[in-house]
Amino acid sequence: MQTPESRPAPPRLPPHDPGTPALSVVDMHTGGEPLRIVLAGCPEVAGPTLLAKRRYMRQHLDHVRRRLVHEPRGHRDMYAAVLVPSELPGAHLGVLFLHNEGYSSMCGHAVLALGRFALDFGLVAAPPAGAREARVHIHCPCGLVAAFVECEGGRSLGPVRFHSVPAFVLATDLLVDVPGHGKVVVDIAYGGAFYAFVSAEKLGLDVCSAKTRDLVDAASTVTEAVKAQFKITHPESEDLAFLYGTILTDGKDAYSEEPTTNLCVFADAQVDRSPTGSGVTARIALQYHKGLLELNQTRAFKSSATGSVFTGKAVREAKCGDFNAVIVEVSGRAHYTGTASFTIEDDDPLRDGFLLK
Repeated sequence: MQTPESRPAPPRLPPHDPGTPALSVVDMHTGGEPLRIVLAGCPEVAGPTLLAKRRYMRQHLDHVRRRLVHEPRGHRDMYAAVLVPSELPGAHLGVLFLHNEGYSSMCGHAVLALGRFALDFGLVAAPPAGAREARVHIHCPCGLVAAFVECEGGRSLGPVRFHSVPAFVLATDLLVDVPGHGKVVVDIAYGGAFYAFVSAEKLGLDVCSAKTRDLVDAASTVTEAVKAQFKITHPESEDLAFLYGTILTDGKDAYSEEPTTNLCVFADAQVDRSPTGSGVTARIALQYHKGLLELNQTRAFKSSATGSVFTGKAVREAKCGDFNAVIVEVSGRAHYTGTASFTIEDDDPLRDGFLLK
């Protein structure tokens, strides 16, 4: 038995700038897609609303994003979350999503992970004894999302599902001139963020077997072409009116009990290792819009990067402005991977991070 004298001392931080607090984080992944959650060390993010906080962080605290996400502490496909107070009644937490290029409006894989985190770290009260699920209200920049966390004895087990904001289709059968590929038909749908959807076959690729680099290049070319040729609008907020990325699919949009495979390339050519929670939300809305899916008809979506699977279904109809929309339930599994404390030395010329291309 260890005595107080024989127990190892808590780890010390290495020499660092005493004027810059260490960034303490918990790392998780959902279907292989990383999430770095900030526990402490981030300066206060000012603003009366979550969208205002998002603008403030972009303008005044972007060095925090770069330190968390970029090398040498991260990598170009790292993802992070900063928890902030929410102005919405009933929200347990607000969250800002950080990626290699900036700040997303929604992130489903992060919501699945944050559901577990919120329960395990006491951000929500444990459910009554015997309850098998805890409900967590997460205020994302796109709106309020409800996560449902499987639990036992007040601790999370792993499986989580969430109900999305209203998801809708902005455009179908849009003809886009894609450099190197000619005229390509794409669809654009919203699942808390806007995505362009195109079958990889239309770009001369197999999403299940092609090299990731080739898929990334093709998807990025589609994204830039859509941005140049089509104006993205959102009925409720200009902050949400941007194309987040392109999702390449296997073209199997009609309902099947077999998984349909896709790969999401977002931000600055960042590759989602998971099937993409907000992407599944948007793709379900697209399939429902086209009459390929009924309410409460569950589909499985597989990531071509890792083989991980999310399931999704449209649970009820809704509206977003004048758009007919659906609320989508997405389910997946999140796992903890570790903790860390990140420091800087003031004389380090790379203290705020860098990316290789």
